[in-house]
Amino acid sequence: MEWLRQAACVGEDPELFFPVGTTGPALDDIEAAKRVCARCPVLRECLHWALGSGQTSGVWGGMCEAERTALLRTAGSVEAARHEAWARHGATRHEAMSRH
Repeated sequence: MEWLRQAACVGEDPELFFPVGTTGPALDDIEAAKRVCARCPVLRECLHWALGSGQTSGVWGGMCEAERTALLRTAGSVEAARHEAWARHGATRHEAMSRH
């Protein structure tokens, strides 16, 4: 996990990435964590690791647990989920960069 040293979340409060619940203030924390992920240079590596290691809680690679679970369910396998997630994040980053 050498990539972790370069993560945008280094120095952030870890509790931000592990909100308690899925309603109310937890939704604000999830969105705040995703904003940190959106500027992360190792977002793909983080999501790749989370999907492959079966992380069931927290925000990893810009996705909350419900999003990762849904992705794994629809993709059918970890490798397919990684491919789909990378395609999504690549498009998102390209769109953001082209606006500037």
